Amino acid sequence: MSKSIAIVAGEPNSISSEIIFKSWMLKKKHKYKPLFVIGNMRLLNLQKRKLKYRIKLKKIDNNFKLKDLKSNKLPVYDIRYNQKKAFEKISSKSNRYIFDCFDKTIELIKNKKILGFINCPISKEFLFKNKYQGITEFLSKKFSKEGNEVMLIYNKKLAVSPITTHISLNEVSKKISKNKIIKKVKIIDSFYKKFLNKKPNFAVLGLNPHNHSSSKKSEEKKIIAKAIKSLIKSKIKVVGPVPADSSFVNFKRNNFDVIVGMYHDQVLTPFKTLYNYDAINITLGLPCIRVSPDHGVAENIVSKRISNPQSLIQAIRFFNNIN
Repeated sequence: MSKSIAIVAGEPNSISSEIIFKSWMLKKKHKYKPLFVIGNMRLLNLQKRKLKYRIKLKKIDNNFKLKDLKSNKLPVYDIRYNQKKAFEKISSKSNRYIFDCFDKTIELIKNKKILGFINCPISKEFLFKNKYQGITEFLSKKFSKEGNEVMLIYNKKLAVSPITTHISLNEVSKKISKNKIIKKVKIIDSFYKKFLNKKPNFAVLGLNPHNHSSSKKSEEKKIIAKAIKSLIKSKIKVVGPVPADSSFVNFKRNNFDVIVGMYHDQVLTPFKTLYNYDAINITLGLPCIRVSPDHGVAENIVSKRISNPQSLIQAIRFFNNIN
């Protein structure tokens, strides 16, 4: 059964159902592994009718078998939820339902019923209310793997990873450390070797513009360069500190596979400029592979049938490379 994957429906009043339906309709073209959705059957049917998609849904339960996922009907593991309209305004009313979806997913992982999972977008502001920085940190807590979580935004041409994630800029310098950089780079290196059969080339960025600071104890000298020296001793292919402003211009010439930055927007902004929806968000350091589309809930285009499913399709196809 571990050959199948689950898609957590995510925020119910987002574009999630639309990109799920669009991805399902393209399954023959992209040849997915067996999959199913963890969400509310009734709500998905309401949304399907609202969006005018002619696909059929099929309810499954704890006793599902692999053969139950191989049909023309989209399998749905039904999670209780009482929303009466197809789409409503995003609010905290959906929180219990979203957490129930994640709880069921984690149970299936622990029981080895699924290979891994994809979660569709959620609204962090409503769901976590500052308790967690994001899904990455939430899942590390749920799996008791705090401190091991790594955010990897992946495209087969290039991937990026921020050492710190959703924190304010004035917090970054205090939150980076030599050990944190070493641990995260090693986790990414192991992932590439195990799942992608590749020994990656890393570029580790500095923190300050042009890697220059007026302080004699700059982060580049005090933290980043020392981490890189240790990683090289561990036979990891890494260079740096690389000035951030030129790193994305020169990554092809330097054959970088992964650019590791010190904070979220340092690497995510140029990466999304290059690849837009053709990327996925992978959480490493968990007992399973967790992937999500690399975009948000897109509340402004909900139910308009114009959402782009490309990132979800890439997330589903990613599991084709994993045994």
